[in-house]
Amino acid sequence: MHKFKNNMYLCSRFFNRVLGNLLKNKNMKENKTQVSILFMLFSMLFTICLITSNLLGTKQIALGNISVTGGLIIFPISYIINDCVSEVWGYSKARLLIWVGFLMNFFFVTVCSICDMIPGAPYWDNEAGFHAIFGLAPRIAFASFIAFLAGSFINAYVMSRMKVRSKGKRFSLRAIASTVFGESADSLFFFPLAFYGVIPDRELPILMFCQVVLKTAYEVIVLPLTIQIVKKVKEHEGVDVYDENISYNIFKLKMSQN
Repeated sequence: MHKFKNNMYLCSRFFNRVLGNLLKNKNMKENKTQVSILFMLFSMLFTICLITSNLLGTKQIALGNISVTGGLIIFPISYIINDCVSEVWGYSKARLLIWVGFLMNFFFVTVCSICDMIPGAPYWDNEAGFHAIFGLAPRIAFASFIAFLAGSFINAYVMSRMKVRSKGKRFSLRAIASTVFGESADSLFFFPLAFYGVIPDRELPILMFCQVVLKTAYEVIVLPLTIQIVKKVKEHEGVDVYDENISYNIFKLKMSQN
């Protein structure tokens, strides 16, 4: 009888251990495949901002004596989202966000260009209007893509490095400084690539400077809201990533969750 009890005890321990391992493996798989809802929403908003800025950019608007593209209304929001993602989830998630946004934007522009090239129906008389909005010139598209990648990655890099060096302090300074560097790189690539030879050379530096100043001012104005969003997201997600000993290679994508 005693031997039977011992055998039952050993079997019970064995099955408990097996069951425990199965549940542990299941939880590990779930954690690996789990997607942060907030990160997904940030990614969706980021992509929408990029695509919308392309459409709004077809209109020139006047701010006093300064002429800018309509994309100024929404494009800086992409940098604010970049700041939030870099601050909460770290550079690796920001890198993934940037590439997803780039690919979705590239897909949108490509489909629009194909549709623009297809002849319209005989009764359709809005060819010129459609082309003005969706027929992005190859030179402008190329300049936009290069400028976006350069500016976005520099923005994320500055946020990441400053956070590590400041040990998580002075978020406001990081957000503004990263925007200045990122928007400067964006303008430095976009305007010469898109408008050299089209706009007088003396006007290019003025346009570039105005874009950086206005977009940075945008960041400063909404900074109190950005701070609150970052705080709430950190509390909800329970994460605050510091990019210690990571690769800043822009092509090294990491799909796992932090």
